[in-house]
Formats: sequence, C-alpha cells, structure tokens
Amino acid sequence: MSLTIQDTYKDLSQENPLDFAEWQIRYEEHSSLIASLTNNYLKEKSHQKPDPVMDFMFTYYNYSPSKLTRWSPGYAVRLCDAASFRESHFTVKEFVPDGKDLLLSPEYMPARKLRLMEWTLHLMETVQQRQPHLNCCGMHEWAMVYDPADARHQTFPLRLKPAEIKKLIDSKPVSCTHFDAYRFFSESAKPKNAHSLSREEVIKYEQPGCLHANMDLYKWMYKLTPWIPGEMLADGFKLAWEARVLDMKAGPYDLKSIGYDPVCIETEEGRREYKKRQSMLWQKGLKLRARLISHIKNLLPVIKEKRKAAHELTS
Repeated sequence: MSLTIQDTYKDLSQENPLDFAEWQIRYEEHSSLIASLTNNYLKEKSHQKPDPVMDFMFTYYNYSPSKLTRWSPGYAVRLCDAASFRESHFTVKEFVPDGKDLLLSPEYMPARKLRLMEWTLHLMETVQQRQPHLNCCGMHEWAMVYDPADARHQTFPLRLKPAEIKKLIDSKPVSCTHFDAYRFFSESAKPKNAHSLSREEVIKYEQPGCLHANMDLYKWMYKLTPWIPGEMLADGFKLAWEARVLDMKAGPYDLKSIGYDPVCIETEEGRREYKKRQSMLWQKGLKLRARLISHIKNLLPVIKEKRKAAHELTS
C-alpha cells in the first residue's frame, strides 16, 4: 500500500483519534467483560462438562472466546501509538500501521465482506420494519426431537416422554420463521410447520420477534469484524446468550442439573411466561438492530468511496 493510497484513508481516521491511554482502557474493559462471561464456561469445558447454552455460543456461532476477547474501535478511528501492539492486540490484516498509529484500511476489506455488509443491511432493515410474531412458544426446539433419535444433547434426558412430545407438537401450531432452526427439525415434523422454509427465502420470513433472529444479530456483527466496534459486539453476544438461555429453558431437555430451570411451554402458565420473556428480547433486539443498521449505513458509503479512490490511484 503506497503512501498516496494511505493518505486516501487518513482523512477520516484523523477525525476520531484515540490516544494510547483511552484505547488501552477500552480494550482492557472489553477483554475483562468477555472474560467474566466466558471464564467459568471455559473452566467447565476443560473438564468436558457439556452446556447446551454456551456450547452453542461457540460452536454454532463459529467465533472463539479468544477472538471475542479482542476489541476493535470500528472504522473512522485512529489508534494512537498502537502500531507496536499490532501482533498482540490487532492481528487482522485490515489494521495497518501509519507511523506509530494504527487505522482500519478499506483496501484490505475482502469483496465478499463488503457484499455481506450490503446483504446484512438489507436483511436488518427488512426485519426491523416488520411486526413481531410472539406466538411460537419455542416449539421449534420440540420439533427437533419429534423423532427421539434426533435428540442432539444425549447427555441430558428429555422432560417429556416421546409420545407426549408428539402429542404436544400435534396439538399446537408450529410457526417457526427462522430457517436455521427449521432445518434441524425432525423430517417428520417439517410438514407441521406453518411455512416450508428455505435458505433462498430467509429474508421472506425472518421477523423481529424470533429468538434466533435476535441471537443472529451477534452472528452478523462478528462476521463483519473488525468494522464493528467491540462494545457493540459484546452487546450482541450478551443478547444472544440471554436468548439462548430462554431457548433451552423452554426446550425439551431437562437441564436442571446445570442450573437451568424449565419454562414449561407445555402448560398455559409456561406459554405466558415464554411470551413475556420473548417480548422483552424483541424490544432489546429492536434497539440493538437499530444500532447495527445505523452503523452499517454510515460505514458503507465511506468504505465504497475509499475503495474506489484507492482503485483509481492504482489503475
């Protein structure tokens, strides 16, 4: 990257310099927060103790605790006196040195990530304007064990007998709108869903009341790192964790042995409790999704402009 191209990126970064002490504080605060959320899990994991909540957070969401621990300022920030910390703190290639400082360079954003950012914005804006569906009662998790052989967490017993699970699903509407939950349904349960979902029609059915749609705010954020500020990513992780806890408490597995008391959606009281908690997560998701939309809408035109200017300089 020539000095001329680097100058193309400097102007915006210099508008928001973070001095050494300030970015160090933010980095350490972020790292400490993530450590407080994950250290106990990592300790238990070292003893091979399964946890369907936290295992999901680092297996289905393919982003390790060590990556999550690393803070990024997001775009349009100059990290003063940070160049010597590049290998230890800011290892992704998008961080480039400028003298003693570091800044994020759009030149190193892969084209596929730019396309993902555009698609994510379209998805977020579409979902944000829809009315929430708050009547699913977590039945998607039960549909995944409609055939008992499909149970994924074999360490933990089911709360109901297989015949009772079938009766529950057969007697209640299944209205899952999230493809990445639907695709794990037992094959014999898929026709019972209100919609036949597909990867190609994700945007058609996704809606803001869905637990998994709100969990996935975290997924879109980490896929767009380091362009997403660490503080927003941490908020995404916390919301996804909270939603996953409800997902598992309302599910078919008996998890009391690891501290998760059930939300018994097979009862009227349990369904009311689920809907109340789901509504709270919907409200939190609305606020966080609005932040993500705003961030991407501010970010995209700047990155496109900078990439275009850099391309013209080298062509």
